[in-house]
Amino acid sequence: MNNKLKQLNKKIIKCRKCPRLINFIKKISTVKRKQNINETYWGKPVPGFGKINSKLLILGLAPAAHGGTRTGRPFTGDKSSDFLFSCLKKANISNLPYSENLNDGLELKSTFITNILKCVPPGDKPTNEELSNCSNHFENEIKTLSKIQTIVALGKVAFDNCIKYYKSKNKLNGKYSFKHGKYYDLSNKIRLYACYHPSPRNVNTKLISEKMIVNFFKKIKIETAI
Repeated sequence: MNNKLKQLNKKIIKCRKCPRLINFIKKISTVKRKQNINETYWGKPVPGFGKINSKLLILGLAPAAHGGTRTGRPFTGDKSSDFLFSCLKKANISNLPYSENLNDGLELKSTFITNILKCVPPGDKPTNEELSNCSNHFENEIKTLSKIQTIVALGKVAFDNCIKYYKSKNKLNGKYSFKHGKYYDLSNKIRLYACYHPSPRNVNTKLISEKMIVNFFKKIKIETAI
């Protein structure tokens, strides 16, 4: 891993700006879930994953309580990740059709995966102060990943908060609505795509299908030239 990325990830892991979130992830990591009761949880802020020269950024809202918070990597070790990586493998973006743990051998093709918020919030509802505190980490990721051309926001909340961040930097004006497949140019360099979240709920209600998301990422792969 590039030294700049290593240093950034170290800062994220050591961050303690939000006591409510730190206390919550400590509780999750102590109480655990029955099927993971014998595992040692990561239990810290979760940094992004991928290479510094990535052209594609896949963006979620926050690590899952028993996914990223347990494994230490975004979209790893839960049902959302199972669906997402099955699609990424078929779109030839991932070398594996799953994302299970830090040592599973997963590699991404010119793609970096991260979250707006690096800690899971209670009820998946962060406060504005927590989002503001964490925006510095997201900003540093964007600056460090200087080759990024495309951001795919997984879900409306991730999409809205990405737009909010760019508006805070006085780079955007107007209204930006979430609609699957719709895109907006955040700058003359970066394009943001809206994508439905790969959650079990969206799969079970047939809002999304594997074919639909595979085709979406195949299109993104071609447009981003990865």
